[in-house]
Amino acid sequence: LRASAKDYNVDDFGAVADGTTINTLTIQYAIDQIHAQGGGRLVFPLGRYVSGTLHLRSNVTLHLEDGSILLGSTNPYDYDRMPGLNTAFLLAKDQENIGLTGLGTIDCRGREVAYRLVELIHKGLVEDKLGLDRPVEGLRPMIVYFRSCRNVKVEGIRLINSGSWVQTYDQCVGLHIDRIYVESNAYWNNDGLDVVDCENVTVTNSYFDAADDAICLKSHDPNFMCRNVLIRNNVARSGASGIKFGTVSRGGFVDIKILNNKVYDTYRSAVTFAAVDGATIENVLVDTLRAINTGNVIYLRIGDRWSSGKQPSMKNITIQHV
Repeated sequence: LRASAKDYNVDDFGAVADGTTINTLTIQYAIDQIHAQGGGRLVFPLGRYVSGTLHLRSNVTLHLEDGSILLGSTNPYDYDRMPGLNTAFLLAKDQENIGLTGLGTIDCRGREVAYRLVELIHKGLVEDKLGLDRPVEGLRPMIVYFRSCRNVKVEGIRLINSGSWVQTYDQCVGLHIDRIYVESNAYWNNDGLDVVDCENVTVTNSYFDAADDAICLKSHDPNFMCRNVLIRNNVARSGASGIKFGTVSRGGFVDIKILNNKVYDTYRSAVTFAAVDGATIENVLVDTLRAINTGNVIYLRIGDRWSSGKQPSMKNITIQHV
């Protein structure tokens, strides 16, 4: 992002930080105006700002000062559902130079949103596709879903209580995540971080506590890969796996470094690499991994689930100093 970018205070646009007022239109107007002026930071000072879905625009960073909380609405209808995009509190597609920074907190209040959806299922207003009184992932908002974006920076922020996966970056190029805190055990499918078919990624110095996989690389498109990824100096606790490739593994995972990470109190594996949908997993280094109280430490698997005839492969994998 440009060093000369201007700061704008969200209060100056009329946002009300009382923890009750829905500020969606006000905050979105501010984002759009900053984008139109060439970019800058939208600063949230101390306070509790409630909003539904916000669409981030190119050259705009949301900066939450220490003590500021951006709260997701508890009304499921306050979250956008658009073709080609998952439901999320913060959405972006085909944008560049965007960011989330600061020492504040984004709290999506996912448990409350999910329970409201269950109420709507009981009223016959929402279809229960699973038949389990458990709304499917697509109805429950993530905190972040960025698709096909370039130069994304997420630093210092606290992300808590997602209704689904916490944050998904899908086919993005240039993703920098550093010093973030993630705590999400509010409901089902609470992955701490999902990196899907992205290139040039760093995930460093961060903490993840998640009901599902903590740090998960996925490949949804057979024509794309996760490539050139560094995962370093992180701590993870998970109800599933700590650091994982391959919940979906159609394209591949190439040139991945996983250095000096700690995984603890994790039900499944500290590290899992799975090529079960035709993926290529190649040139992976795991160095200095500490696994404490995990179901097992290392799990590698090649299989044939949704491969459509494509042969999976796994080669040049180094795991050392565990």
